[in-house]
Amino acid sequence: MLATLVIGLREGLEAALIVGIIAAFLRKNGKSLRPMWAGVLLAVALSIAVGVGLDLVERSLPQRDQEAMESVIGAVAIFFVTTMIVWMNKHARGMKRELEAEAAEALGQGSAYALAVMAFLAVLKEGFETSVFLLATFEAAQSATLAATGAVIGVLVAIGIGWGIYAGGVKINLSRFFRFTGAFLILVAAGLTITTLRTAHEAGWLSAGQQSTVNLSWLVAPGTVQSALITGVLGIPADPRLIEVLGWFAYLIPVAAFVYWPRAYRPQGRAAVRLQLGMSAAFAVVAIVLAIAVPGGRPDAPGEVAALVPDAAAAAAPDAGTLRLSAGGSTLLVSATGSPTQSLALPPAQARADLHDGIDSSTWTVDATATAVPAPSTISIAQLTALAGGHLPVGLNPQQHPGPFTARWSTHRSITVWVADGMLLDGIQQTASVLTISGSGLQTARTLSAAAARPATWQVSTAYRDSVLTSIQHATTEHSLWGVDVPIALGVAAVFLAAVAGRRLSA
Repeated sequence: MLATLVIGLREGLEAALIVGIIAAFLRKNGKSLRPMWAGVLLAVALSIAVGVGLDLVERSLPQRDQEAMESVIGAVAIFFVTTMIVWMNKHARGMKRELEAEAAEALGQGSAYALAVMAFLAVLKEGFETSVFLLATFEAAQSATLAATGAVIGVLVAIGIGWGIYAGGVKINLSRFFRFTGAFLILVAAGLTITTLRTAHEAGWLSAGQQSTVNLSWLVAPGTVQSALITGVLGIPADPRLIEVLGWFAYLIPVAAFVYWPRAYRPQGRAAVRLQLGMSAAFAVVAIVLAIAVPGGRPDAPGEVAALVPDAAAAAAPDAGTLRLSAGGSTLLVSATGSPTQSLALPPAQARADLHDGIDSSTWTVDATATAVPAPSTISIAQLTALAGGHLPVGLNPQQHPGPFTARWSTHRSITVWVADGMLLDGIQQTASVLTISGSGLQTARTLSAAAARPATWQVSTAYRDSVLTSIQHATTEHSLWGVDVPIALGVAAVFLAAVAGRRLSA
């Protein structure tokens, strides 16, 4: 409630001052106030429509899209309030004088409608900014009702002060007022930065920097005064993440320093140029260090050994063996239950590039040598029919080939393994049993696939595969943020500061 009250008061007072000064000029010169009030009411209606429209559009979206829209609204609100704070800090002292001069110029052109348009545009600007900022603040507030009440009270108080200034009965130090409320709004906007970063994460836009920092649940327990002030007003949650803490400081410190650093201590001339060049060099050095020092997306291995499970019975037999890469990654060690450990070579030249579960990986397929399978050496025609799925294989005639047949069994195994970033990502063994029959009237041996007699195949457990995927994706996003995006942003800032300093030197 306090945050929205200050927003409504500050924005409302700025609009009220503009309208009051214009109304005073129109009254002094005997002009009608109706065009001005028509412009003001139209601007107010459009501002309300913008806020209501944005809210309705957001509510009609799916949850993930709602979070995305909240992030956009929050970013726009932060931009609006920052530019407003900086502009007011520079112009508040002479704001009344500047507005009177502009109004006098417009009236000097002989048209009261020019002042009406001026009032319309001023109120529309303030109203649009207020709608966006209040909407973003409502979304972060603990109680939408209290937030709305605070906004209404703030606007009403602003209207009252504006009327008092217009009537001549109220004197207010605008410079001091806007500097005091500006300090509070900087804190509110810094909290809104946290909220925007969190909704961006929930929208799937920001996955890096989500490490926990401090636990403030002891300080901002729900229902307490501290929670209402710290979380409800300043937007600081009980579990701030690393990226949110950095974003809070990255907004608060430079904006507060820019606005409130004492003018007497601000560098001028050559000193300002040296400061800008020093900051440019510092940004460039930090960007280079981050780009070089941040690990290149190498994940932390969740485990050296992957559990193997039967293809269709993972829950029934979770301990079906293990799969391991050798230290150099050139050998695959397979220890399936009931079988001796196999050592299979993974020559780099035989690797294939593959996209497995969205991860760039190297893939090997190793065909194992056919081996004998303990099985009957003879098979009847009934057994053969059962192995073939209930029907007699094509080419066999019960009258000409009554059986039994001589049976020779073999197994063909194919192991496919995926490796990403030097880590075992996934693996599966596909096994096919082959039956060769002869005798009982067959002129040549017949080879059949014995599907029903196929031994159980294995695959890497889903839990292991998911843990590796999560680890790789996390490492990739972290490197993308800290090793790429942040250095680029710092580099742009360094170039900008160097260009400003160079422009000052050449002036």
